[in-house]
Amino acid sequence: MKMREIYLAGGCFWGVEEYFSLVPGVADAVSGYANGSTESPTYEQVCTGATGHAETVRVTYDPAIVSLKTLVEQLFAIIDPLSVNRQGNDVGSQYRTGVYYADPADEPAIRAVFDAEQAKRDGPIATELGPLECFYEAEEYHQDYLRKNPGGYCHVNFASLSDVQTERAEPTVAAPAGPNATAPGRTADDELDAEGLGAWKNRC
Repeated sequence: MKMREIYLAGGCFWGVEEYFSLVPGVADAVSGYANGSTESPTYEQVCTGATGHAETVRVTYDPAIVSLKTLVEQLFAIIDPLSVNRQGNDVGSQYRTGVYYADPADEPAIRAVFDAEQAKRDGPIATELGPLECFYEAEEYHQDYLRKNPGGYCHVNFASLSDVQTERAEPTVAAPAGPNATAPGRTADDELDAEGLGAWKNRC
């Protein structure tokens, strides 16, 4: 089945990228800047809040293994969707949360998850839902940041990885697309154990 893409903003992209790279069925996760007004912004420009971009992760996934519904549910598992322009210790419009789709056909499935999440909440969800307007990959030093810097700042709790629902038993990824990909025949927990990241499940 053809790979699909969805763009997920959940605050600082370091932890969000690492989290989704460990979800079975995700072939690649890339940090970047989405839905702003400046072309090819730098990290320093985005940090001013003047460009309007959100720190976002492009998630490439195999829908035969993990559904769009599951990916959006997992985003909600690691964010505070009621918080406006803040996640963890990070404050600013670049840290807003959102789900941005490249294919309009994805919108109903995403909205269904939003509606279910809203029903659990007393206040309005601040997480954005809309089409992807633009996406620029972040600088290389941001990619795989927590693998390069295991002690780096991370606001994401990895414990919910154990709750991931897959579309088939014993999910595997046949052809990893990049350094974030889960190795062939390996599950997310295998990767956590192999990388010595098991402690991250209870971290942040």
